[in-house]
Amino acid sequence: MVSVGKNVPRKEGPQKLCGLAKYIDDYDFKDCLYGVTFRSSIPHGLIKKISFDSDFPWQEYVIATAQDIPGPNVVALIENDQPLLADKKILHPMEPILLVSHPILQKAYAALEHIRVDYEELPAVLTLEESLSLEQVLYPPDNVFKKFQIQKGNVEAGFAQADFIVEGEYRVPHQEQTYIENNGVAAYVENGTIVVMGSMQCPYYVHKALKHIFNVPDEKLRIIQTTTGGGFGGKEEYPNMIAGHAALLALKSGRPVKMIYDRQEDMAATTKRHPAWIKHRTGVTKEGKLVAQEIEVVMDGGAYVTLSPVVLSRGTLHATGPYECPNVRVVSKTAATNTPPNGAFRGFGAPQTLFAAELHWEKIAEAVGLDSLTLRRLNVFKEGSQTATGQILGESVGASEVLERAVTRSRYISKRKEYSLWNRDKKKESWRGMGLALVHHGAGFTGSGEVYLASRAGVAFTNKGQVKVLAASTEIGQGTISMFAQIVADSLGIPYEWVVVVDPDTGQVPNSGPTVASRTCMVVGGLIQKATLQLKQELSRHISKKSSWSQEDLKEAARKMIPPPAGEAELAPSRRSAGGGMMEGQPEKKYIVEYEKPKEIQWDDKTYKGDAYAVYSYACAVVDLEVDKLTYEVKIHKITTAQDIGKAIHPLLAEGQIMGGTAQAVGYALYENVVMKNGVMQNAQLTNYIIPTFMDTPPMDIEIVEKPYSHGPFGAKGVGELPMDVPAPAIAAAIHHATGLWIPELPILPEKIFKVFFSSPLVGEGRVRGT
Repeated sequence: MVSVGKNVPRKEGPQKLCGLAKYIDDYDFKDCLYGVTFRSSIPHGLIKKISFDSDFPWQEYVIATAQDIPGPNVVALIENDQPLLADKKILHPMEPILLVSHPILQKAYAALEHIRVDYEELPAVLTLEESLSLEQVLYPPDNVFKKFQIQKGNVEAGFAQADFIVEGEYRVPHQEQTYIENNGVAAYVENGTIVVMGSMQCPYYVHKALKHIFNVPDEKLRIIQTTTGGGFGGKEEYPNMIAGHAALLALKSGRPVKMIYDRQEDMAATTKRHPAWIKHRTGVTKEGKLVAQEIEVVMDGGAYVTLSPVVLSRGTLHATGPYECPNVRVVSKTAATNTPPNGAFRGFGAPQTLFAAELHWEKIAEAVGLDSLTLRRLNVFKEGSQTATGQILGESVGASEVLERAVTRSRYISKRKEYSLWNRDKKKESWRGMGLALVHHGAGFTGSGEVYLASRAGVAFTNKGQVKVLAASTEIGQGTISMFAQIVADSLGIPYEWVVVVDPDTGQVPNSGPTVASRTCMVVGGLIQKATLQLKQELSRHISKKSSWSQEDLKEAARKMIPPPAGEAELAPSRRSAGGGMMEGQPEKKYIVEYEKPKEIQWDDKTYKGDAYAVYSYACAVVDLEVDKLTYEVKIHKITTAQDIGKAIHPLLAEGQIMGGTAQAVGYALYENVVMKNGVMQNAQLTNYIIPTFMDTPPMDIEIVEKPYSHGPFGAKGVGELPMDVPAPAIAAAIHHATGLWIPELPILPEKIFKVFFSSPLVGEGRVRGT
C-alpha cells in the first residue's frame, strides 16, 4: 500500500490553510435577502393572534408564515411531527413561527421587535419526571416517543446465583456541539429548481425534507454542501429546518436568501445531546463474574421525535458495556418535554449509557472487594463472546488488547498505589487519582439500518483518464476527502494525487447515506473500494501493463472506453472541486455500487436480537488527575488511550479524531453545563457555556490498535464516535479514587465536588481522602 496507512497531505488542506475555502457566509449572491426567524417566547401553548406594528415599514420586507408553505407543514424525518413553522400550537420556547427577510441583515433583526403574538399558555412539561408523571400529555398516550427492550437468559435466575447485587443510578446532561461555524444556508431558484447551499452533514436528508415541504420531484431540488466548519451531529438533521426556511423565503421573494444563525440562536434553538438517567442493578459472584444485568434507560427527547428513536436504540445496545453476561434485561424509553428537540451528537446515545456502565464497575469493585481492572479482565468481550442481543463476536475483537495496552502505557497499577499513599498525607494540597474505562462502539447503522439506507457510492472515469470519487459523504473536518482518495489510489494502484473527490452535491453524486454513525470509512469507503475494483478490472483489459500505470496509460484506456461525444469542444467549463479536480463538463463512465449486507449478519428489528452491528471498535482510557483541596478544581495531568479501529487509513487524521473526541468528552465530564430555565438555555454563549480550551485540554498519549475487519476497506472500522465514549467515566472514576466521593452525575463541577464533600457522612468520620 502506497498511500493507505500513510500521512499523505490533506486534499482540502491548502485551501483551508490559505483562506481560500469558501464557507456559506463567504458566498455573495446578487440581490440577496437576509432571513431571520421569529420564535416563540413560551414553552407550551396556543397561538391566538399575530400582530405587526402598523407604523413599521413592512413594505421593505418579505415575510413567510405557515400559510406560504406549498406542501405539508412538516419536516420529514423518522416521524412527521415537527412543523416547519408553528401555525397553531407551541411545544417549545424556541419554536419558529414566521420568517422575515430584508436586504440588510440588521434591519431584518430589527423587525422582530415589531411583531407581537398573543398566546393561550398551557402548563409546561420541563423535566423527565414531569413528563413521566403524565400530568400533561404532549405525545399521546404516555409521552413516550420510543421504547426498547433487550432480553437475554433469565435475569431473575441470574440474580439468584449472585453473591453480590449492586445498584446504582447515573445522570448525564445536555451537551452543545459548539462547532466553529454556526448553522447557515443560502437558497435560490434557478431554472425552476430550488437550490440550497450550506453547512451540513447530510445533503440527502435535506433533499428528502424539502421535497416533502415543497411538493416537488427529485430533479427540482439540488442540495450542495459548502465547506463546513464542524458538525458533530449538530448538522445532521437540523439543516433540514433552516434550509426549509431559507428556501421558503426564496420562493416567496423570487430572490436569493441567506440565513446564518448567530451563536446565541444556534445554541438556544438547535439540537443537543439527550439528557438521560440510567439505573443499573448488577449480579456478580464472589469471584467477580457477571451473572445478571438489569438496566433502565430514560432519555429526554425534547418537544419532537427527530432522531430520538435511533439515539435511544444505540444507547440501549451499548448499555451493558463490552462485557459478556448470561442474563441481561435492558429497558429504555425516550420521553417528550417542552424543550427544544434533542438530536444527534457524536456518540449518538452511547456516551450516556457507557458512562453509567463503566462508572458502575467502581461500585461493583468496592462491593466485591476486587479492583475494577480485575473485574474487567474477567468479563470483557473476546472472540466468540455473545452480546446481550445474542450476537457472536467472530472477528476483530480488540477489547482486551486496548485494555492491556492502556494499562501498561499509563502505569495504571503502580500509579494507583502511589496516589493512594499520596492521598493519606493530610498535608498535601491535593488529592490524586487514576481512573479507567473500557468501551465498545458499533460501526455503521444499527441492525437493518444499512439495508434500509441502501447507500450508493462509486467512482467515475473520464474521457481524459481522470478518476473521480462519487459520494454524498461530507468533509466536516475529519478527513473524508483524503481518506476516500487513499482508498481509491491504493485499490487502483495509482498515486494519491491523481484522485479527485467530487463535492457533495445531490445534482452530481449518488446518495451514499448520512455522514454519521462512524460509517463513512467502513461502509461508504467499502462501497468506493468495490467500485474502484470494478474500474480496475475494466482498465486491465485495455492496458497491457499489469502495474505502474502512467497517466498516459489511463488516457489511452479512456479513449478506448469512452468515445468522445460530438461537439466535445463546446462542453461547458468545468467547476473545480474541493477534492482537487474538475467536476463537470467531461464525458465519463460511472461505477456505482449499492450496499449489500454481508450474508453472515442477521438481525430481527422486532425482537432486537441478532447482529446489532457488523463489527465494533474498542477503546480504553486511563486518566491521571488531581483535585485541589481548596478550590475543588480538577486538573487532568494526562489521558492515555488505546483504540482499536481496524486499520488507520490515515494515521494522523485518525489520531486527530481521537484527540478531538477526547477533548469533547473532557468538556462533557468537567465543564459543559447547560442551564435551562422555563425550557430555554440560559447560557447560550461561549462566555458562560464553558468548553475546554488549550489550557484545559490535557496531554494525550494515543496508541492506535489495528485488529482488521474483513468487510472494511483494508480492514478499517469506525473511529469518529468511539473517542467520545470513554473519557468521562474514566474521569469520574479517577475523581472517586482521589477523593473517595461518589459523583454519578455530569458535569463534575468544582461546586458539585464541594457540595458532595460536605454532605458526605465520610467527612465526619475523617474517611474522605486526605481529611
